[in-house]
Amino acid sequence: MTNSIKVLAAGSLRRAWQPLCEAFTEKTGTKVNTEFGPAGLLRERIEQGEKVDLFASANTSHPLALQQHGKALSVDNFCGNSLCVTARKVPELETLNWLKVLLDSRFRLATSTPKSDPSGDYTWQMFENIERRHPGAGETLRNKALRLVGGENSAKVPESKLAAEWLICSGQADVFIGYTSYATLLRENDELEVFNVPADYNVRAIYALATCTEKGKPLAEFILSETGQHILQNAGFCGKHSVMTE
Repeated sequence: MTNSIKVLAAGSLRRAWQPLCEAFTEKTGTKVNTEFGPAGLLRERIEQGEKVDLFASANTSHPLALQQHGKALSVDNFCGNSLCVTARKVPELETLNWLKVLLDSRFRLATSTPKSDPSGDYTWQMFENIERRHPGAGETLRNKALRLVGGENSAKVPESKLAAEWLICSGQADVFIGYTSYATLLRENDELEVFNVPADYNVRAIYALATCTEKGKPLAEFILSETGQHILQNAGFCGKHSVMTE
């Protein structure tokens, strides 16, 4: 379709993306065709020559890499996120805090895949924060973590499910580290318990847009507008003004 914009977007944006695109199409008449996936793998597709108008990444490094290689006209930070811990709701949790849940040898810990998926990179950064405060604990978590989603060969999370919900409720893991933007939805599941991670351990995830063509500029501008920012905040993200620039 000539009157459409092609987008590759981080999977964690899925919940916010539909209302964003519907509002944009209603305003401009231009349709948006989006494919979701782990941002690192999407970046590789663009580097290998796939033509897209806009790339929405869960970090800044992938868009900046595209810009450095002449694959993006501009890069803009557009929202933020953080990490939370989701666990299978069992009686043992009543006496444990978030860190003890992660370290408990009775529980299988799952994460996303570093390098392929920014969620995995942020998780490994959190492990480093834990290691600095509790020597040996971060290393234990790195060794314990099962990288079950977000990799090139990972099983795909069903479209109607969140990764934490799917992995835990299907019996593949007992605990998952993922984005706080999902916390409200996860708390609606009676089988799950969601733990907030304190700010001094947590990692601030900064999402960025790589505008790859002139055609993608109007959508990028809409996402950065007050209307676009409001939609993102309603989906659990923090706005562009509250994220730190690198």
